Amino acid sequence: MEASFRWALLTAVAPVAWGANYYVTREFLPADRPLWGAALRALPAGLLLLALRPRRPRGVWWGRSALLGLLNTAGFFVLLYVASQSLATSVASTVMAAAPLVMLLLAWALTGGRPARAHLLGALVGLGGVGLMLLTRAEPVSPPGLAASAAAVLVSSLGYVLAGRWRDGPDVLATTAWQLVAGGLVLLPAAAVFEGPPAAPTGRELLALGYVALVATALAFTAWFAGLRHLPAGTVGLLGLLNPLTGVLLGTVVAGEELGPLQVVGLLLVLGGVALGRPGRTPSPSVPSGTPSSASPSASSVRATEQADGENRGARPPRATAAVPRRD
Repeated sequence: MEASFRWALLTAVAPVAWGANYYVTREFLPADRPLWGAALRALPAGLLLLALRPRRPRGVWWGRSALLGLLNTAGFFVLLYVASQSLATSVASTVMAAAPLVMLLLAWALTGGRPARAHLLGALVGLGGVGLMLLTRAEPVSPPGLAASAAAVLVSSLGYVLAGRWRDGPDVLATTAWQLVAGGLVLLPAAAVFEGPPAAPTGRELLALGYVALVATALAFTAWFAGLRHLPAGTVGLLGLLNPLTGVLLGTVVAGEELGPLQVVGLLLVLGGVALGRPGRTPSPSVPSGTPSSASPSASSVRATEQADGENRGARPPRATAAVPRRD
């Protein structure tokens, strides 16, 4: 239990960094360069992780890395950049809180793995909270920005569920690096063609790019997918609700957005949703007939592929034994 708590704390670094990323992108990066913004986020982070773990893809992982890089990196980063520039920080991060429920449903549809009741309930409670924060805003919401944010949720959720099916790759650091590099290599020529050469960045923009690439990408993605290897996927997905919580708090404290009583209630509901998915909350159910079977290092995390929003990026866990409970 103590080890699970430590992994939960490490994993929480990711959604907090991503929640702050909305504010950094909106306040310090140019609004008219989403392709360059996404490319300069993905490629430096991918190359850094690749330097820390210098391994090349083998066999089917060339194609898998390209597809997952297109979904989880190229498509997601561009859509997220547009949403961050078009929406207030609290709104953009709130919409992204739909990701746990979307991943629950996609994993259920694609893998046949039923989500645990506690994780489904936690996702619904958390989504109710972020919905309350969204609906109580007085300012109008940009429809294009809202559409970009919703599309980012769908694209990334699909990529994460697919990655959860492909658990035969090497360690998480290598597979994350491959996807970031693949996505960055797709984005670079697209940015050059559609947005022209990048403008010389200012000092503030350089600092913002450093945060976006190193903290909100290299560090955050490593923490996130490491958590997916050691914790139940439903728990990791619900920790992702700290993303909108961070965005709303930054929007109110730093950007001066008003936080009314109903939004406070929404924040409490978000925290309640996270608590429902804490490690060790529910026992591991069994795998239905025909479901692929693999297990992570502890019995509490054996259902990371098919349960809830399972999306481990290709990390290879040890094979399950008869003594280890199987996933739903």
